[in-house]
Amino acid sequence: MAYSSTTVALQIVVGLLLALTVTTESGSAPVNTSCVTGSAGATVSIGYGGARASAGAGMSLGVGVYRATCPRAEEIVRAAIERAVAADPRMAASLLRLHFHDCFVNGCDGSVLLDDKPPFFIGEKTAVPNANSLRGFEVIDTIKAELERECPETVSCADLLAIAARDSVVVSGGPNWEVEAGRKDGRTASLQGANTNLPAPTSGVATLVQKFRNVGLSAKDMVALSGAHTIGKARCTSFSARLVSGAGADVSAGGAVGAASKDMAFLQSLQQLCSGSAGSALAHLDLATPATFDNQYYINLLSGDGLLPSDQALASPSAGAMPGADDDGVAGLVATYAFDASVFFQDFAESMLRMGRLAPGGAGGEVRTNCRVVNSSS
Repeated sequence: MAYSSTTVALQIVVGLLLALTVTTESGSAPVNTSCVTGSAGATVSIGYGGARASAGAGMSLGVGVYRATCPRAEEIVRAAIERAVAADPRMAASLLRLHFHDCFVNGCDGSVLLDDKPPFFIGEKTAVPNANSLRGFEVIDTIKAELERECPETVSCADLLAIAARDSVVVSGGPNWEVEAGRKDGRTASLQGANTNLPAPTSGVATLVQKFRNVGLSAKDMVALSGAHTIGKARCTSFSARLVSGAGADVSAGGAVGAASKDMAFLQSLQQLCSGSAGSALAHLDLATPATFDNQYYINLLSGDGLLPSDQALASPSAGAMPGADDDGVAGLVATYAFDASVFFQDFAESMLRMGRLAPGGAGGEVRTNCRVVNSSS
């Protein structure tokens, strides 16, 4: 999509917003030593204080967990992701989303992958945020089968999701980081948790911040991880509030209504796409560089071209002073990431590591041999 006449105004807005000084929240969990490499080749260091990270609930994560027990594990996953994304570029966003939706419900335990077995077991796949929305399960099945042939009962499905998410970002041009592994797979899932914990595409900033804080993540993590919407697509039903004529109510206080757009041509193009589709048509979350993991998502927000109401809300004026957010405010972080992709890449990688440490509340766990079902009792 070519830049509109708002480009000059956008540059001015970015400059003004960047007068704010970016600060990081105190008290964030230390991040494992790693190297993050951006698509342009710039390398930044993620500092931290140890070789392993405690994720709570007795779970200890570390880098290189499978080097001795399954040396080719990450090689196998990377090759499979490259094949899958080459065949379907949208798959990168789908696999990244699987990891998000897994970790936000009872921690990163692979529970999102479990199939329903009615009437005895109803998992998370049929939850409102997931039904007819999550995809990529067959790709995970294929990778898991290859891992089981290579090193049986070794690599957990939860770790597979974390590695696949990282690789989906990398093959799309985004940052690279070392994934912390050592998770176990849960033996149950929570339909209620999926319906309650996952943010809706109509959420306002206050709601988004609270949803992230509920699982132990910060407002800064929320803004950085929202940048995953630089790739992927969404159905018209998820952004219909953006298409309501005159939708300009304030979404920053947690409301579920559309945000005003500075680019009416953008909204008109969406209305044309969605008209007559009964909400089933798909739109790129980032129309400018839809298959490239970059900072264009944030640039779009400053132009008023965020697709989802929850995305565009991040750039609303009142989002700059959200209680409990960073000193900069949410809008200030949006401007920072729009101006400097390297800052976004580093913060995104750090937030992915923090999210990957969200641990299941219960004890135990296993390494499933089939990610769709728990292992049979011995």
